[in-house]
Amino acid sequence: MLASSETTILYSAFSFLVGAAIVWGITQRINAVRRTVQQQAAEKLVEAARREGETLRNQAIVDGKESVLSIKAEAEREIAAERKQLLQREAKLDRREETLEQQEDGLRKQQRGLESTQQRLDAQLRAATEQRNRLEKTIKEQQALLEKASGMTREEASQTLLSSLEQDLESEIGSVLLKHQKRLSETVKAQGREMLLTAIQRFASAHTAESTTSTVDVPSDDMKGRIIGREGRNIRAFEKATGVDVIIDDTPGVVIVSGFDPVRREIARQSLTRLISDGRIHPSRIEDVVEETTKEIDDMIIQKGREAADEVNVSGLHDRVIQMLGRLHFRTSYSQNVLRHSVEVAFISGLLAEMLGMDGDLARRCGLLHDIGKAADHELEGGHPKIGADILRRSNEGPEVVHAALGHHDDIVTEHPYTMLVATGDACSASRPGARRESLERYIKRMEELESIATRFNGVRQAFAISAGRELRVIVNSDRTSDEEAATICRNIAKAFEKELTYPGEIKVTVLRESRFTETAK
Repeated sequence: MLASSETTILYSAFSFLVGAAIVWGITQRINAVRRTVQQQAAEKLVEAARREGETLRNQAIVDGKESVLSIKAEAEREIAAERKQLLQREAKLDRREETLEQQEDGLRKQQRGLESTQQRLDAQLRAATEQRNRLEKTIKEQQALLEKASGMTREEASQTLLSSLEQDLESEIGSVLLKHQKRLSETVKAQGREMLLTAIQRFASAHTAESTTSTVDVPSDDMKGRIIGREGRNIRAFEKATGVDVIIDDTPGVVIVSGFDPVRREIARQSLTRLISDGRIHPSRIEDVVEETTKEIDDMIIQKGREAADEVNVSGLHDRVIQMLGRLHFRTSYSQNVLRHSVEVAFISGLLAEMLGMDGDLARRCGLLHDIGKAADHELEGGHPKIGADILRRSNEGPEVVHAALGHHDDIVTEHPYTMLVATGDACSASRPGARRESLERYIKRMEELESIATRFNGVRQAFAISAGRELRVIVNSDRTSDEEAATICRNIAKAFEKELTYPGEIKVTVLRESRFTETAK
């Protein structure tokens, strides 16, 4: 049993060894075959690479030859072009050289001609010099003979001749100047009339604006009693709060509000209207309504001022100036609203300035602010031109604007042309038909009143109301009135107007005294 097992083991071992030898042999054979295959593949790759290298080298040689041929052809073309350009330049230089030679020949000929001309001129100059010497000698001899014959020297004769010529020329110049002055005056009048008509026609506005009313409608007489209140406490509180006088009389359905300040009068009118509509009328309610209305009126004043400035395209105004401008909405002059009048003057002044080649914006600014003093003439002393000029000067306005406000009524010497434009626009706005709601009968009556008051004084020969009643020209008799008496007459007429008449603004009184002496030659 043991021997059988050993035999089995030995057999197994031998079988293993034989198998291992067979496997090793097969492996070696496979490796040998693999090496052979790899060597053949490598040789094929080397051969393929060699053939490809030969192909690339041959291709490179061919490409190089083609490139060389191309470069050579390009070089030959460039050389041919350069050669052609050189030949053209050479031909051009040859032609230029021929031209220069021709010009040189021409210059030589001209030089020879100039030399010949110079010789002729020298000969003529010598002859002219000799002739001039002979003429000067002859002239001196003739002058000596003339001086001897006339008994005057040369200087005296020249002075006499010049004096005679000067007198003749002065006479002719004077006549020519008078002729041209007359023609110029006619031309200026025609052009000025045309410019004014054009400016007025180009600006068409509502000439007559609403005037400030001072009456308030009441529904019944019982409401009048409520306005008065117990023992008059309501009316006293209202007058104290508004600064106006309330007049309640027997006129049915109307209460009159009286006051010099148009803004206060408007505040009182609107406040009283609200109180009547509300029905609650007592002192505390009156104060509240008046305070509320005052704020609304102040806001409306600022708005009116800004709207007027925007309408005429004027910017950069001081807040105080805008407020004063808005107050003009409640100010009237001969029933003409002053704010609308100022806007109209601004437009007319601007149009005239642009027609004359001046600054239209500055002219509109001067025209808009020329009557700014009327917003405070009831509070300050003096006329509205001076008040307006002071307000504008304190508001840092320019000298042209200040002077336009001060001198638009010709009260001072005009220093700026814009003042004359504003004065023209002011006269056009105030005097054209429809600008003021005054009837013709009332207008004539007011003019006659002014003239009749002036003619009552001794020594007055004639009186003329002009500028829509804002100025009166009085002519006194120079034989019966001295200069001192004329000044007294002027002052007395102004005092009589203040005492007897009611008018807005101012009336300027001018007294003229003239002495004339006439003689007749027979």
